[in-house]
Amino acid sequence: MMLNAARAYTRCAFAGISAVLLCAFAMPAAAGTLETVKQRGVLQCGVSEGLFGFSERDEQGEWSGFDVDFCRAVAGAIFDDRAKVAFVPLSASERFDALRAGRVDLLSRNSTWTLERDAGLGLAFAGITYHDGQGFMVMRDLNATSALELDRATVCVEGGTTSQLNLGDFFRANSMTFEERAFPSATEALRAFEAGQCKVLTRDQSALYAERLKLSRPGDAVILPDVISKEPLGPVTRADDFAWFTLVKWVNFALVNAEELGISSRNAAEATASHKPEVRRFTGLEGGFGRMLGLEDTWALRAVRAAGNYAEIYERNLGVGSRLGIPRGLNQLWSMGGVLYAPPIR
Repeated sequence: MMLNAARAYTRCAFAGISAVLLCAFAMPAAAGTLETVKQRGVLQCGVSEGLFGFSERDEQGEWSGFDVDFCRAVAGAIFDDRAKVAFVPLSASERFDALRAGRVDLLSRNSTWTLERDAGLGLAFAGITYHDGQGFMVMRDLNATSALELDRATVCVEGGTTSQLNLGDFFRANSMTFEERAFPSATEALRAFEAGQCKVLTRDQSALYAERLKLSRPGDAVILPDVISKEPLGPVTRADDFAWFTLVKWVNFALVNAEELGISSRNAAEATASHKPEVRRFTGLEGGFGRMLGLEDTWALRAVRAAGNYAEIYERNLGVGSRLGIPRGLNQLWSMGGVLYAPPIR
């Protein structure tokens, strides 16, 4: 957010509820990043350099994955065109600097939401798209069934990540010792693990499922059941543009709400004929909520048409029918035993 807009927002925030509502329409709801994206005609989205299920590029240069689809949903909300995205592959060590420097408008790269990244780096996490946790992968011949059996193990880890910090915390908390071998990239850590330089590889569990597929003999590796941390993964924006942060956050919420309402990429057109108030608000037929985001009132429906609802995105890229085969678990809707919950569009 530009400085003057930020000051105006602050004045509105202390002016009372009615004044805030007036200010919401008086202020330029789509200043800054959104206008830049519209003028450029394409969203620049930072993704990982290659992680099965989350972001990968095929031989034709086409990107796919859970994080990739979120970028397409944002592009759909803005342009009504899922193709208007330029994907920028970023390593773990450069991802946040690239976002802060403006090389990308949005980071959708399996990044963990932490206090330091919020308050220390000037970033803003626009909600959680995947609830994950750190785990361990070992070679089957180690005969380990629990992380508590890894005392004195040699562990490969990607440097500059929360995984590296959690690794030390776990072993210290359980009075165990280990030898850390940190590598500048996930690719190098996996290569070292496969070459036998370490008996253990640690990453987020979802990433371990993906990394195991890259091994020449995936069946030789076992992912232990232990989860040693909370890793809430989600899209990230710069903290200096509140309007852009809000837009990205509500695209996230829209994908979850769409699943709850039964709105998918397959029946999006039918949804516009619904008489249910919550569906009419979602499709833009009532409420006029799009203008508050600087978008067309059909923004939420556009996002779903571009990428599908949350369930479609999850199952296509990560679910039991995909190569990774990860059950939804915590990432199931709150009404179905998970923790996935989104505020209503109203």
